[in-house]
Amino acid sequence: MKRILFAFTLLLTVVLAACGGGKEANEKLTVVATPVPHAEILEEAKPLLEEKGIDLDIKVVNDYNTPNQMLDSEDADATFFAHIPYFNNLLKEGFDFENLGAVHLEPIGVYSNDYKSLEELPDGAKIMLSNNVPDEGRILKFFVDHGLLTLKDGVDPIEATIDDIEDNPHNFVFDNKTAPEIMVKAYENNEGDVFFINANYAIDSGLSPKEDAIELEAADSDYVNVVIVRSADKDNENLKTLVEVLQSEEIKKFIDGNYDGAVIPAE
Repeated sequence: MKRILFAFTLLLTVVLAACGGGKEANEKLTVVATPVPHAEILEEAKPLLEEKGIDLDIKVVNDYNTPNQMLDSEDADATFFAHIPYFNNLLKEGFDFENLGAVHLEPIGVYSNDYKSLEELPDGAKIMLSNNVPDEGRILKFFVDHGLLTLKDGVDPIEATIDDIEDNPHNFVFDNKTAPEIMVKAYENNEGDVFFINANYAIDSGLSPKEDAIELEAADSDYVNVVIVRSADKDNENLKTLVEVLQSEEIKKFIDGNYDGAVIPAE
């Protein structure tokens, strides 16, 4: 009788294994991202990661604070929404995060309902930039490069803020009170003379940075978007695989073919 029970148990084990009972489940990664293009790029990466045994759970948010909170509280494994100066600012704020690698650049654009270039702006023009402080140096660079203002000696242009302006001969008024996610609405309401709008919010609202902006950030910008993780997880193999897939030729081709220059793969 014991031999019969043993044989039956062995047979049942073999049947269950054949039916998938012995198959290991994929490991799960949760990544917080803003909608366009970050979440779209992650969706494209999802089947590529599945082939490598990773199930990607994408949490979509529409602001720049929630991702940091979710990562810090371990409600997510990584974030994908921020550029390097923003990341550096998080470190200054005390977050124990790590930059795991660059994926793409979203060139910030200059938009205006009334002017075709920055040189056309009248004295006293109202310049609308978001309340995202790490973007201020990025925006001021446009004016410095056009010879429209100067910064104080010794100031790193990447870390510059409007308080670092030394000479403003045209008396431009820099308004940095608007949240980046509602800058498009301010542009539509014509609340200023020029508006600096991040590409993700522009294309998410139906604007074409390539066609609608009067000027775009240069492709050699330092503001590439990166994958951010907790420092304790910087050697996690699944997170490294995530970055490898996001930097793969398949994803580069997707970016090149879907955003018409509004999103550029990182070099």
